[in-house]
Amino acid sequence: MKLFVGVTDHDWYTFLRDLNPDEVNFWWPSGTTGFRALGAGEPFLFKAKAPYRAIIGGGYFVRYVSAPASLAWQAFGEKNGTRNLVELRNRVTKYRRDASPDPLIGCTILTEPFFFPEPLWIDEPSDWSRNIVRGKSYSTDDESGARLWDQVVARMADPLTIMGPKPTESEQQSSQGELFPADRYGAARLVRPRLGQGAFRLSVLDAYEKRCAVTGERVVPVLEAAHIRPFSDNGPNQVPNGLALRADIHRLFDLGYVTVDKKNRFHVSSLLDKEFANGKDYYKYQGEELSVLPHRKEDRPAPEFLEWHADTRFRP
Repeated sequence: MKLFVGVTDHDWYTFLRDLNPDEVNFWWPSGTTGFRALGAGEPFLFKAKAPYRAIIGGGYFVRYVSAPASLAWQAFGEKNGTRNLVELRNRVTKYRRDASPDPLIGCTILTEPFFFPEPLWIDEPSDWSRNIVRGKSYSTDDESGARLWDQVVARMADPLTIMGPKPTESEQQSSQGELFPADRYGAARLVRPRLGQGAFRLSVLDAYEKRCAVTGERVVPVLEAAHIRPFSDNGPNQVPNGLALRADIHRLFDLGYVTVDKKNRFHVSSLLDKEFANGKDYYKYQGEELSVLPHRKEDRPAPEFLEWHADTRFRP
């Protein structure tokens, strides 16, 4: 199993430790570098900068997304490790003097974060170089990586360890086999990431290349991640249960005035014209296939969710 140790600010750690979130955005000030060191569900550990020089917590990798700071704030709010968007921008500016008013940052989405109290901090690995700025990859197949993971497991077993909230019984039943805190530690195995609301939003928009699935709109501030089957109606926070939609189309979708069938064709209710004597901007897409679909087949809208929406919410 692979591990990644990312360098972070102590202030980021203390803020989120006290918040005790279910997910976090471990962001980098530049959104152009990318991140391919981990696969979904592999551990991402936090290493504090000098003078602390210790592993102070971690989480489980979900996805990497380049996004404007404003979008990261809309998705994660305080789970970015700051009190507000202004503070987030100021933190970015601290590292990037050329940052724009809405800089593009690298969002490393992590689920089920854990934060070690200081007595349980782990000394940085012996092979750690002081010149490392971003982070370093390890593997449990190697001595150094295996020793590091063993130390993390030992801390997780300590009753003093501070963790994020455990899943509810209903979440466990709908998890499709994911491994939760009570049974995952002690073995070098992956965790199936449970997406929170922030991770869902950014992951869906990333899958659709930050474009509206219906219109192809690219203006990010007006784009939203729509649940096909609502979260409040047992719809999971999973990319195949999502569509990237322009805000107005999202609203119509939730109200049942528009839908998408199992062949990814867009449909508009006749009620839109009957009730509002308008809707020409939407009827022009009637029967058309979605203009944007995720490249990865596993991210495309699941037929069972589309069928549920067409049968349960759409008002023809």
